[in-house]
Amino acid sequence: MIRANQNLAKCLWAGLLAVLFATPALAETAPAHAASRLAVLDSIVRQAIEDNQVPGAVLLVWHNGQTVYRKAFGHRSLEPRRELMTVDTIFDIASLTKVVATTTAVMQLVGQGKIRLNDPVVKYLPEFGQNGKDDITVRMLFTHHSGLREDVDLSQPWQGKDTALRLAYAETPINPPGSRFLYSDVNFIVLGTLVERVSGEPLDVYCAKHIFVPLGMAHTRFLPPAAWRPRMAPTQYDEQNKMLRGMVHDPTARRMGGVAGHAGLFSTVDDLSKFAQALLRGGPVLGPLLVEKMSTPQQPPTSNVLRGLGWDIDTPFSSNRGDLLPVGSFGHTGFTGTSLWIDPTTNTFIVLLANGVHPRGKGSAVALRSKVATATAAALTLNPSEKDRERWLSLTGYNETQTAARRLSTRNGSVLTGIDVLEASNFSALQSPAGKKHIGLLTNQTGLDAQGRRTIDVLAQAPGVSLDVIFSPEHGVTGAYDTTNITETKDAATGIPVTNVYGAGKAARRPSVEALKNLDAVVIDLQDAGVRFYTYEASLGYFLEAAAEAGIEVVVLDRPNPITGSFVQGPVSDAGAKNESFVNYTQVPIRHGMTMGELAKMYNTERNINAKLTVVAMQGWVRGDWLDATGLTWVNPSPNLRSLTEATLYPGVGLVEGTNISVGRGTDTPFEILGAPWIKGRELAQYLNARNIAGVRFVPVSFTPASSNYAGQKCEGVNFVLLERNALDGPELGLELASALLKLYPKDYQVKRLPELLVHQASFDALVSGEDPRRIAQDWQEALDKFHQIRLKYLLYK
Repeated sequence: MIRANQNLAKCLWAGLLAVLFATPALAETAPAHAASRLAVLDSIVRQAIEDNQVPGAVLLVWHNGQTVYRKAFGHRSLEPRRELMTVDTIFDIASLTKVVATTTAVMQLVGQGKIRLNDPVVKYLPEFGQNGKDDITVRMLFTHHSGLREDVDLSQPWQGKDTALRLAYAETPINPPGSRFLYSDVNFIVLGTLVERVSGEPLDVYCAKHIFVPLGMAHTRFLPPAAWRPRMAPTQYDEQNKMLRGMVHDPTARRMGGVAGHAGLFSTVDDLSKFAQALLRGGPVLGPLLVEKMSTPQQPPTSNVLRGLGWDIDTPFSSNRGDLLPVGSFGHTGFTGTSLWIDPTTNTFIVLLANGVHPRGKGSAVALRSKVATATAAALTLNPSEKDRERWLSLTGYNETQTAARRLSTRNGSVLTGIDVLEASNFSALQSPAGKKHIGLLTNQTGLDAQGRRTIDVLAQAPGVSLDVIFSPEHGVTGAYDTTNITETKDAATGIPVTNVYGAGKAARRPSVEALKNLDAVVIDLQDAGVRFYTYEASLGYFLEAAAEAGIEVVVLDRPNPITGSFVQGPVSDAGAKNESFVNYTQVPIRHGMTMGELAKMYNTERNINAKLTVVAMQGWVRGDWLDATGLTWVNPSPNLRSLTEATLYPGVGLVEGTNISVGRGTDTPFEILGAPWIKGRELAQYLNARNIAGVRFVPVSFTPASSNYAGQKCEGVNFVLLERNALDGPELGLELASALLKLYPKDYQVKRLPELLVHQASFDALVSGEDPRRIAQDWQEALDKFHQIRLKYLLYK
């Protein structure tokens, strides 16, 4: 069987060489006018080489039927010897394998009726149905919404394709299938196997026969022959300190023998140009309907990313689209430094091949991809016609996955908060062998157990505990005050002294060591809002610091993040002590997706506070839970946050409330409206709706606040209609609001106080210079990726 496959492969490559020599070579030089416009690309690539981002690169730009740019830069090899880059260099294209080979192959089988996208994978691969994967569909694998983790287990030594498949089949989803986007190589390992099972041919043989030979892609294949090696770009040293050249870089694909659905393909810019042209023109490998199908949004309708079938459209991985190519374009990247981006709207594509990981895995082509795409779009003046604009503007609308709306979209859980768990354990976290434990309690009206009893009353009666003092955060112990002028008092029911830690100055917002030194522990039970500038988070940090200095314990009774623990959005605040404040305790994004217990763990370690910390974790809470999925009662955490809808809008609307507008304080619906006497409601609503901001619409409204900004004055503005809370990016909404007001009312809108809550100077500067909010938000991603890695260490819940 192996010999038969080898013979078949030889015949295919012989046929391919015949096609190649019958195919006119691509022009070495572009037309003079295009070359002059694209000359800016030379300096961009050379700068990336000088900055050690890549050792070299080959770049090809195709537009309106011809190659307008094709050049090689730098070196393809630095070690063990230096070799200049040439335009015919053969690269390990890494994850471009997913779209060039596997996606194309599956779509051919879809077009033949042999595979259906909404079929469960187990229909074709029964072995896949282990450990809760029966409902994963082919579509979910394609769009990375299967719930499977990023890769199979590489922590133990193993070899062979069969072993890899056993590991893939044994995987258990880490997210409910269809619930969220998680880029996973496992998805495409399975899809590659699906091609083999349905077609009856090995993946490499199938792709050569049905894709590469028909397109004349003579230097594209898995397992490249030794004769190609002199023209190949090496990647990096492997585990045995041998330079990988002609051997796939991806460790999983390498263990699988070099042929896998997610990686393993080698190619050149000219071959990838032939492939991209075939997609734009339709045929011979895929018809126009199949191309449109795979390159338009196919992800679940509640997802906050745009993915085609295999192809990337608009996600955190879309850096190679740049800032100017429209959302209707599509593409993919490869870890080694490769990328392909195609724009059918303007009939353009960009192929950038680099071995950024050479020689020791420290380079990165991410910034280079984005700069090249942006400069190309600007130089070619890619202005789509109105008809074409309608195509890509419609991409965020209906797609056929809307049937998923009939599935369970929210959970009906039963969550026990930290105080409930503490009670159930007979207060074990507060017991001391030395006798009665003297404690203080930082809490307010949100501190209630499942029976509606105040945490104050529960702890006042707890065995082995003496509740000596109550500390009240912003808005006081009853949550009724919107002032810093709160006098010291006693709790009416228990007579326990209440100390206010929300004074007018910095010192008055921190507990004194003197107030804590006679205690054994301080207990914290507060319902947070899940937003960086909500002051309870700073109070948590201040108590950790004071407790560490006083040498006492901190016990956090955890509660849900009401707006879920699954979304991390907005800019990570700028570093430096000058940026830290009561609304920015430390460097986190605006919407951090963490609970108070998780934040406490992160603060304590990352800031080297080193307090003795105990978190009494919840039972039954899942990261994707909104508060209304927990079975818990909504209690206003502050006077102007009165519903879950308002809490959902708060990361965006709250972001701009420091500027000269009203966010509805002094009305019945704070944070659900925004306005000012100088705003024209219909004009603002029309502008914002035209921005197609996911998850929300805008309705003109007029109102007269009874207090706060513009008290007693009639304001016009907008009412926020929350359409899909899982699709809403609150911090980006805040930028959209500020940008709209700056554009429409430049003489009236005063944006200078926005940095107090934004705490991200680059975003503020970009905003006032008129940059698009979506473009500004794209620049948050690198810091968010780093925060994700830090945050991961402290998460208590799945």
